[in-house]
Amino acid sequence: MKKQWKNWLAALMLALPLSANASGGGHYEHVDIDLGDQVSLQRGAQIFANYCLSCHSASGMRYNRLQDLGLSEDEIRKNLMFTTDKTGDVMQSAMNPEDAKRWFGAEPPDLTLIARSRGADYLYAYLRGFYKDPSRPTGWNNLVFDKVGMPHPLWEQQGIRAVELDSKGQPVMVKDEHGNLVPKLYWEATGLHSRRLPNGEVSAKEFDNYAKDLVAYLVYMGEPAQLQRKQIGYGVLLFLFAIMLPLAYFLKKEYWKDVH
Repeated sequence: MKKQWKNWLAALMLALPLSANASGGGHYEHVDIDLGDQVSLQRGAQIFANYCLSCHSASGMRYNRLQDLGLSEDEIRKNLMFTTDKTGDVMQSAMNPEDAKRWFGAEPPDLTLIARSRGADYLYAYLRGFYKDPSRPTGWNNLVFDKVGMPHPLWEQQGIRAVELDSKGQPVMVKDEHGNLVPKLYWEATGLHSRRLPNGEVSAKEFDNYAKDLVAYLVYMGEPAQLQRKQIGYGVLLFLFAIMLPLAYFLKKEYWKDVH
């Protein structure tokens, strides 16, 4: 018995880091993901195919699963398939792994389960956290992932933020809403898609929704069957409460009717 308790305690301790990792390991603005919003998921799938799939693979996701989002096979072929012509194939990157290592220092990770390992809030903050940094090989850095090796894939939509430098050419550091020291940024250029003005005050919500759609698709891609699983769960609960519960009640009354 004592050994069994030790095994349970060890399993619990192993699970704690996983739950912390799922939230991204930090405090980020919460993003409300609605997996029932097919329009948002369709936009997210298009953003993923256009801006992520050139470098990142999603080897656990097949193109034909996008039909669950309300897309026809013809729409998938015309708008989302750039590396293959078979809808039954997985979403494989067009980039050669050796080229990726040479250009970025490491092969870009597979994104099939990135939302399950990092969490939606982390990904939402990450996509909105890029800024121009001449000291980095790609010219970009990120507030959430310092010294990130990936360039900003959505800079045309968001616009360009740059680091404010002091008189010595060093980044000016300020505290964020959580008390962490981060570089002070300013808007250098207008976003081409969202028409964001240099001060970052106009059409900010447009890009935030853009990033949210992509995060929603990444969450969906981590478990495409979760919508069906939840629907089945509701059906099971309805069956238990509407049919089995009354049946068990009347069975109980019949069984105990002669007991005084």
